[in-house]
Amino acid sequence: MKDRSELPTPRTEGEILSSSNLKAFTFSDLKNATKNFRPDSLLGEGGFGHVYKGWIDEHTLAPSRPGSGMVVAVKKLKPEGFQGHKEWLTEVDYLGQLHHKNLVKLIGYCSDGDSRLLVYEFMPKGSLENHLFRRGAAPLSWAIRLKVAIGAARGLSFLHDAENRVIYRDFKASNILLDSEFNAKLSDFGLAKAGPTGDKTHVSTQVMGTHGYAAPEYIATGRLSAKADVYSFGVVLLELLTGRRALDKSKPDIEQNLVDWAKPHLGDKRRLYRIMDTKLGGQYPKKGAHAIANIALQCICSDAKMRPRMSQVLEELEQLQDSKNGSASPQVDIRRASQTVAKSPLRVQPSPRRSLGAASHCQDIVPHKCTRREVILQESM
Repeated sequence: MKDRSELPTPRTEGEILSSSNLKAFTFSDLKNATKNFRPDSLLGEGGFGHVYKGWIDEHTLAPSRPGSGMVVAVKKLKPEGFQGHKEWLTEVDYLGQLHHKNLVKLIGYCSDGDSRLLVYEFMPKGSLENHLFRRGAAPLSWAIRLKVAIGAARGLSFLHDAENRVIYRDFKASNILLDSEFNAKLSDFGLAKAGPTGDKTHVSTQVMGTHGYAAPEYIATGRLSAKADVYSFGVVLLELLTGRRALDKSKPDIEQNLVDWAKPHLGDKRRLYRIMDTKLGGQYPKKGAHAIANIALQCICSDAKMRPRMSQVLEELEQLQDSKNGSASPQVDIRRASQTVAKSPLRVQPSPRRSLGAASHCQDIVPHKCTRREVILQESM
């Protein structure tokens, strides 16, 4: 695995493609691998294009007969789609060099004429979005939800924990893919951005992302930091807790934005149960739910500086899992969190373990008003 601080920053397409160890497929290869992109091979679609199921030889990576060899997912981009050539190249650049068990593996790419395709490892359980929101989907247990949150946190922490950090910029349920054991992997790096260097706190960039998940300060100013990813992670934690989408226009106006609707309940032990996903059937540890609510509350803090780092979030989630999936959580006291104001997201406990601190200063956030920048964001699908 390469040290992220040593990653080159190629300036041309040729340098990016030549610097990766990815397989360069021809369009004909991928036509054969996907049965000519037939409808029965279609796995999903979105603003970027379509994703098809395909088969390649495990050793040579040559296309193989359907049902034999290694299963792969082939993303075929629309030439005029939201994720255009620039995003395709960004994904090749990052996933061609960064390798981690919680990042989806990019096997190869195709740049044949006007065709732009990407070939990934196949994730048999699909996206977290489908498991949480698709009609008829089997409900996820509390243990699986916590496992998914930890896997996704590991992926984000890996990206952030480097001298030359990477900001994911589009963390959402549909970009969290699950393998056969419900291990979470981050996918779709088309909007990823190199983080600030030196003593800089942010990078300025065009606002892109998805409504409901994007951090308010990023929408308002275009200033991007790793704390924007932390905010998005907090929104996904809320989706795992409530079973509701980040933005749901089918709900009454006051309930459409998940953050605004859920926030008043997160710091109140007596009110939290009102927003818990009914699909859990009450089968969740109450202390564990309170702990996750506290973590989410800090992640969605309106003051980006007061949000914890992903490494802190990951440590807290792992401690929760160690305590029998949250059946006990001595490190997090939700009552104290609703009554005290911390000067830092990190509070040192008497025990040797660290814990995220109080979050009451983040509870009463006035919903931000839309700006012209916000129209660039995708609608949540």
